[in-house]
Amino acid sequence: MNETQNRIALITGSSRGIGRSEAIALARSGCDVIITYRTGEQEAKAVIDEITAMGRRAKALQLDVGDARSFDGFVSHLRTVLADEWGRADIDILVNNAGAAVWTPLGEINVDEVRAALDVHVVGVVMLTQALARHIADGGRIINTSSGLARFVGENGYSVYAAAKGAIEVWTRYLAQELAPRGITVNAIAPGATGTDFGGGSLRDNDDIRSALGAVTAMGHVGRPEDVGAAVAVIASEGMSWVTGQRIEASGGMRL
Repeated sequence: MNETQNRIALITGSSRGIGRSEAIALARSGCDVIITYRTGEQEAKAVIDEITAMGRRAKALQLDVGDARSFDGFVSHLRTVLADEWGRADIDILVNNAGAAVWTPLGEINVDEVRAALDVHVVGVVMLTQALARHIADGGRIINTSSGLARFVGENGYSVYAAAKGAIEVWTRYLAQELAPRGITVNAIAPGATGTDFGGGSLRDNDDIRSALGAVTAMGHVGRPEDVGAAVAVIASEGMSWVTGQRIEASGGMRL
C-alpha cells in the first residue's frame, strides 16, 4: 500500500491503544505521521521512535481534545511544525481517534460526566475538525471514530458513550456532503470489542470477558488494536476516494 507515499496523517489520541496502531499502520502504508497525546509524553515518544525506525518522518504534539479553547493554539503550532518539518501548510489525513470510556448507568449519571463525555467525543471532534478543515489538502481523508455500541446495545453503563458515538456518525454524513466538492472523503470507523486498556483493560486482560465476547463475534475472538489500525489505513488510502459518508464497522462480525 505504498500509494500513500509522502502523505501526512494526523491521528489524535495516538500514544497508545487503537490510536497507536492506527499511526503505525498509516506509517507502514507510506504516510508521515503526526500523533497527539494528552498526558502520555513518554508513550508518544516511543511511538515516534517506532515510526522513524521505519524511515518515515513523525512528530508528537500535546493536545487535550476535551478543551476546545486550546484548538486555535494547537492549529498554530501544527502549522509551524508542518512548515519546519515538511515545508507544507496542510495535512492529507485526519483521524479523530482520541476518547475515553464513560460509565453512566441510569441512577448514577452525573451531569458533569455527561458534559465531559460530550466535550471529548462530540464537541472536541466537531470543533477540532472545523479548525483543521482548511488545512486538509483537497482529496484528503477524514476518519471519525464511532463504536460498535452505536449499532448494538452493550452494558447499560455505556449508554452516554454510545449515544455520543451515534451523534458522530450522523455528523460524519453531513460533513461528507459538505466537503465532497473538495474531494475530501469523510467516514466513521466503528471498532467492536478490542483488547486495549480502554475501560480499565478488561477486554485485553480478563479471559472470561474475552471468551464471552468472542462467543458473540463471527470471527470467534475480540479484536486486536492492529486490526482496527489496518482498517483505518485502508479507509485512508487513495483507492477509497469513492467511499464517503459511511459507517465502517471493524468488529469481526460482533453481534451480527
